[in-house]
Amino acid sequence: MAPSIHWFRLDLRLADNPALRAAVDRGGAVVPVFVLSPEEEGDWPPGGASTWWLHQSLAALDAALRERNSRLVLRRGPALTCLRALARETGARMVSWNRRYEPGVAARDKAVEQALEADGLETQTANAALLHEPWTLRNQSGGPFQVFTPFWRRCLSQPDPEEPLATPRRLPAPAKWPQSLVLEDLDLEPQIDWAAGLRAAWQPGEAGARAALRRFLTDAFLEYENQRNRPDLTGTSRLSPHLHFGEISPRQIWHDVKRLAEERGLPLPRWRNSAFLTELGWREFSHHLLHHFPHTPGEPLRPAFKTFPWRKEPALLEAWRKGRTGYPIVDAGMRELWATGWMHNRVRMIAGSFLVKDLLVSWTEGARWFWDTLVDADLAQNTLGWQWVAGCGADAAPYFRVFNPTIQGEKFDPQGRYVRRWCPELEHWPDRWIHRPHEAPPAVQRTAATASGLTYPPPIVSHTIAREVALQAYARMNAR
Repeated sequence: MAPSIHWFRLDLRLADNPALRAAVDRGGAVVPVFVLSPEEEGDWPPGGASTWWLHQSLAALDAALRERNSRLVLRRGPALTCLRALARETGARMVSWNRRYEPGVAARDKAVEQALEADGLETQTANAALLHEPWTLRNQSGGPFQVFTPFWRRCLSQPDPEEPLATPRRLPAPAKWPQSLVLEDLDLEPQIDWAAGLRAAWQPGEAGARAALRRFLTDAFLEYENQRNRPDLTGTSRLSPHLHFGEISPRQIWHDVKRLAEERGLPLPRWRNSAFLTELGWREFSHHLLHHFPHTPGEPLRPAFKTFPWRKEPALLEAWRKGRTGYPIVDAGMRELWATGWMHNRVRMIAGSFLVKDLLVSWTEGARWFWDTLVDADLAQNTLGWQWVAGCGADAAPYFRVFNPTIQGEKFDPQGRYVRRWCPELEHWPDRWIHRPHEAPPAVQRTAATASGLTYPPPIVSHTIAREVALQAYARMNAR
């Protein structure tokens, strides 16, 4: 039997990998390959934090393959050129891969599939990233969903996803391995080492993903609904980067939650409708929207927003990026993002609202910054999140919802533990003033500043005034 090639992309795992399993089950040797071709990602090549994660994940995948008599061949794109060359070198007659759904990548993949088949090669593609592929669900009118609740209701009406596939015990090796770049040749690690905080915070790779899920199910799942909005607590799964890079699959998560529910005797409606699986539903919804509305990474879904009077305020944008806005919960989030490549979801909403509604800076500026700095930067979810907070997308927050960053901080970080962790200037402030440092009596401000030896910046805008300005701008747009 002639060898097969499995083309790894955002499916960097061995378990529950249907396209890899198809190559193994076909018989013959399997040649795993990863092709780096950022120029084929359209306007959204991976950002700095994503490429750091990719380096670590590829290293982990190669180690797992070597434990199974195999290895990862590394090439630099274009993808079609590399796959054709690898097929010639190995005599492979089949190429398998798991589908991706970003518009530019999906178009590239279709062209690759057609070209390989024209060459006489068999191709095999599969869904490894979603519970339901974007084109499989339609609303009652036959169109795409634009509201989450009916979309998720439709998802839950479908049969449970199939059980995850087991990890192959071994992958048959070719008689001779083709040449491969070494991982360092891909230049994924930053030349100036700014990634120490990322290394301390994360364990990229399939083993790290499984460990993160076990920790969450053991320690936090049953209290997730009550604690998920608290950045001062370890109440979320932190699985988002593992899901983005395909180090774990959504159906692995689904069935692990189901097993836990059965062990604990939880009724079916409770775990299927749990807040945690609903977050998995939002991930599905984001890919559904991106597939049906491929222009949305750079343009608002609601056409009225094309003429919204966003401001060009480089100094304010830079203060937001650096976590120097004078609003503690916003600054803590932006500094957590820079240090670890991640930000708590509630804080993402608060920081996003501050940028687009307090500063009136376009959501596209925020989307680009998150894209470069998040380890879980995902085009579908990044687009959905920013259009939601700006009010210009599907199922968006109402235009009149403007998060008050002070009240949000007091509600979700009541003792200020999260703020103190990321804003050392505020370490010695009393709880009463931790989210309102510039409203504190002068004596309190002097004492706290003296204790830390650091100065916290004043607010760059007045939220009260900024809110009114934003509401007026949104109202004028809606009146047109």
